[in-house]
Amino acid sequence: MENITEISALVKLLDDPDEEVYHHVEKKLLEYGGDVIHYLENAWEQSFDGLLQERIENIVHQIQFNTVKEDLNLWYLSGAFDLLQGAMIINRYQYPDLDEQKIINHIEEIKRDIWLGLQYEMSSVEKVKLINHVLYQQYGFGGNTKNHHDPQNSYLNQVLESKKGNQISLAIIYSTLAQKLDLPVYGINLPQHFILGYIDDSKQEGTDYSVLFYINAFNRGNIFGKHDVDQFLRQLNLEPLPEYYKPCSNTDIIRRVIRNLISAYENASATEKVKELNELQDIIKEEPKTN
Repeated sequence: MENITEISALVKLLDDPDEEVYHHVEKKLLEYGGDVIHYLENAWEQSFDGLLQERIENIVHQIQFNTVKEDLNLWYLSGAFDLLQGAMIINRYQYPDLDEQKIINHIEEIKRDIWLGLQYEMSSVEKVKLINHVLYQQYGFGGNTKNHHDPQNSYLNQVLESKKGNQISLAIIYSTLAQKLDLPVYGINLPQHFILGYIDDSKQEGTDYSVLFYINAFNRGNIFGKHDVDQFLRQLNLEPLPEYYKPCSNTDIIRRVIRNLISAYENASATEKVKELNELQDIIKEEPKTN
């Protein structure tokens, strides 16, 4: 296969001291995309040259980052219907080699434990209290109050492993579990806070969503009412706009995950990551036409 011959020849030229040669080689390798990663990793393992290893790392990262951009764009243009899928694409930014099936299996396992306790005659509040019991008491999930600005709080694989997350990552896990159990729990994009709403099913047909009650996934699934949202907005001196009370789109949620990461990496002075995350944010700037 001539591709393998060309790729091998290109990889051998990666340590060329001439910058122009290197940039030409880099451009050609980037055009191959994910197909060259295996060859690059082999070359990295066999090399003791620091410059060559650094160049390989940069190219591999660029290929993986391009894939994240393409995947996010496709998710967005397809209507952004699957929130978990969107969150896993962002996860790939930091953990490109992650086995995503592990995330799905972990969520399915928690879902199964909730499902075993669900009974038909339960009220909406009782169902939410069951989710709370399984998620926070049985599995030990909770808000990361000690290290709230850690970027790891935004990556699902880390949150599922450490059982600690920020408002939005815990809300994504919570609403994903609820929706898999046919419970109408959706994200609500409050300023400086992210909460969930349990929707009145009878009102879901029209555009005027009616929220039965609100849930704080960061605070062990605490249930509260509209007057608490009113009070929160008054404390912030904000006008009570309709969008602060009703479900937001999956695009809004993923946009907010990216904003949290930008803020976390700005705190850590990781300028390259901030630049890349701004590129991801630009992909989903406006609502897709299919939404």
